[in-house]
Amino acid sequence: MSRHPLVKWSQRSDKLFITVELPDAKNVKLNLDPEGKFHFSANAPDNTLYEIDMDLHDKIDVNETKANFTSRHICYLVKKAESKWWSRLLKQEGKPPVFLKVDWDKWVDEDEQDAKAGSDFGDLDFSDLSMGSGGGFDEDAEAEDESGDIEEDKEEEKGTTAASGSASNK
Repeated sequence: MSRHPLVKWSQRSDKLFITVELPDAKNVKLNLDPEGKFHFSANAPDNTLYEIDMDLHDKIDVNETKANFTSRHICYLVKKAESKWWSRLLKQEGKPPVFLKVDWDKWVDEDEQDAKAGSDFGDLDFSDLSMGSGGGFDEDAEAEDESGDIEEDKEEEKGTTAASGSASNK
C-alpha cells in the first residue's frame, strides 16, 4: 500500500510550482500527460512507496517542465499550455486532498505578478539610507551604560554569594 507525501503548490499565469516534500527520496518517477495528468512515485529511505495521482485543472506543456531534486524535496516547474490563472490546482471541485497545501512561500497574487518587489517605493535603494545613525543616538554612551550595568550586576552577585555563604556556615 502506498502513502501520499506532502505536496505544496503555487502558480503564476504561465507556470505552476509543485513541491513534493519527501526527504531522501529514491527511485523518483514522474509521468506527465499534456491533458494535465500528474503521476509521481518514489521510495522513502525505508522503502515505503509514496505516490500521487492528480488531474490538474487544465492542459500543460510536458516538454517545458523542469525538476529540481534536493535532499529534502523535489520541485517541479510545470509550464501551463495556456497562459492564464487557474482557480484551483485540480480539476475536481470541492475540498482538496489533505496532502495538498498552498505554498505560501512562493505564492503571488494574480494582480501582483508583474509588480516588482518593493515597487511601492520605486527604485529606492535602502542601503544608501542611514537608518538609525545620527539624530542624537550616541553609541559610545550606550556602550558605557551597558558596561556599567554589567559591573553593578557582578558586584551584586558577589554580595549575594558572600551573604548566602556566611549564612550556610552558621
